[in-house]
Amino acid sequence: MERKVIITSDGSTTFQIPEWDECFHSKHGAVQEALHVFIKNGLHLFENQSVSILEIGFGTGLNALVTYLEHSKLGLKIHYETVEGYPLSWEEAQQMNYCNQLNNNTLQSIFKEIHQSEWEKEISISESFFIKKRKQFFEQIDDFEQFDLIYFDAFGARVQPELWEISIFEKMYKALKKGGYLVTYSSKGTVQRAMKSCGFQVEKLQGPPGKREMLRAKK
Repeated sequence: MERKVIITSDGSTTFQIPEWDECFHSKHGAVQEALHVFIKNGLHLFENQSVSILEIGFGTGLNALVTYLEHSKLGLKIHYETVEGYPLSWEEAQQMNYCNQLNNNTLQSIFKEIHQSEWEKEISISESFFIKKRKQFFEQIDDFEQFDLIYFDAFGARVQPELWEISIFEKMYKALKKGGYLVTYSSKGTVQRAMKSCGFQVEKLQGPPGKREMLRAKK
C-alpha cells in the first residue's frame, strides 16, 4: 500500500495513505497532536514514579519519541511497549522531520535507536526509558493488568472500524491496572459507548488543533 510523505499544518511530517485518504497523524499537526493527546492528557497524569505504557499503533515512532523527550522532566521511569502489525522500515521512518520540529537534533540518535531496536525484546534506551516493540495485531493482545497508561492511536474508525469495537476495548480494559488510563484522539459517540460498555469511566477533553474533542477513559 502506497505511503506518501506530507507536511502537516504545524510543519511536521506524516505519512498519507492515498488509497484510504488517511494519515498516520493529524493533518492539522502531527507533533501538536501527539503532545496534546498523549503527553498533556496522558503522561502528565504521572510524576516521580515508574510508569508502564502500552501504545496501540507504533507507526512512525512519534509517540515513543515525545514520551522519551518528556519523561525525565516528570521524573518518570518508563517501560514502553508498542504494538504494530505492519512496521515501517528505518528508511521510511527517517523521512520524518520530528527532531527538527522539536528543536532537538540530538534526538535523532534516539529516534534511530528506537526504530532499529530488535523486535520482541525490551531494549534500554537510557537508565529510565525501556522499550519493547511487539509485531502483533491488536486483536491478539492479551495482557492482564500490566499497564498504567494506554496510548490508543489506531487508524480511524472510518477506515478500520474493527479496531474501535467493544472486543478491542475489552482487551484494553483487561490490559490496564486498576486506576489506569487510556487516551485517544477519537471522540466519536460509538467509541465512547464501546468504552463505557467495557466498564471505563469516560470523559471528553478539549481536542488537539483541528479537532474539537478527544477522549480519556479510566479503569
